[in-house]
Amino acid sequence: MKLLIREETQADYDAIREVNKLAFGGDDEARLVDQLRATGHFLVSLVAVECDRVVGHILFGDLPIETSRGAIPAASLAPMAVRPEFQRRGIGSALVNAGLAACRERGKAVVIVLGHETYYPRFGFSAQLAKPIECPFPGAGNAWMALELRPGALANASGRVRYPEPFRMTPH
Repeated sequence: MKLLIREETQADYDAIREVNKLAFGGDDEARLVDQLRATGHFLVSLVAVECDRVVGHILFGDLPIETSRGAIPAASLAPMAVRPEFQRRGIGSALVNAGLAACRERGKAVVIVLGHETYYPRFGFSAQLAKPIECPFPGAGNAWMALELRPGALANASGRVRYPEPFRMTPH
């Protein structure tokens, strides 16, 4: 089967909701995506399509890192979902790679994720790199990770991020 990764369209919204509900076993992430879209707090929203069916979705939002030297242009990766029956086939990896490329094209220097600590390092995400960035979610530990899209973007930098309101309304 041929996999297509593309920007979401309005016609994809219901399928994106379904993918997130199935992948996460509930409505929280589906609602988060809808709220981020409705409030304009997204930078990149991609779907994975196989046989004319949306089987995966990833969203990146604008998330500048506030430092004493000014803001570092960054993005958040959240959420990323693949329909359970299509998991472990490289669809999530294709979405992450395409999304990182799109963030780089849109001028982002860093991407932040609060995600699975054994999955995201394969793309270069590092808990160590994220340590100087204050995590707004208590107990995140090594799930709080950063990736430099521009080498050295976080060199000698420390700061914080402020996730938009929809994230504060969603349980983590």
